[in-house]
Amino acid sequence: MQNLINYIQPRISLTKKDIELIKKHIVIEEVPAQTILLNAGKVERHIYFIDSGIVKGYQNIDGKIVVQHLVSEHDFFTSLDSFMTETPSFDYYETITDCRLVKISKPDFDILQKETKFWAVFVKEVTNEHLSCKLERVKDFQILTAKERYLKFVNQYPKLALNVSVDNIASFLGMEPQSLSRIRKQIAF
Repeated sequence: MQNLINYIQPRISLTKKDIELIKKHIVIEEVPAQTILLNAGKVERHIYFIDSGIVKGYQNIDGKIVVQHLVSEHDFFTSLDSFMTETPSFDYYETITDCRLVKISKPDFDILQKETKFWAVFVKEVTNEHLSCKLERVKDFQILTAKERYLKFVNQYPKLALNVSVDNIASFLGMEPQSLSRIRKQIAF
């Protein structure tokens, strides 16, 4: 819980009343590794903050797993379209490691939106941060080589690089695992 407050406070000033309201509308859950949190075709009912652990988000496209999200501690994730519109998701979300998750249900999210001034501002800021990351990732796919994408990934996300399988990293970076293995052999750390 404190990690969530620490995440929010540099972005938005919180009062004690705001913090109590947040505490009232969250659930903390310990989830073992390799637990499916969302299946495609189901409606996403929660937004999550990772207190500890790693989660992947992916789609199954013609039988091939395509990892689109690798999320580490102290960050948010959800199938946003499904969560906001209450329609079936195309995404799967699964824990890679044991995780401690802070969950906010859609009804509690809506209450925070209605009863506070800070929540809507905070959600907009986090959404914009995530959108900027997605745009940078698209740009990276357009201008960086596979090796350059991997080196950038390792520099930006060393914990993910050490704790996520080669298959998942390769999929996230848009390459085959064999290609990533060759790149890793070329690099002397």
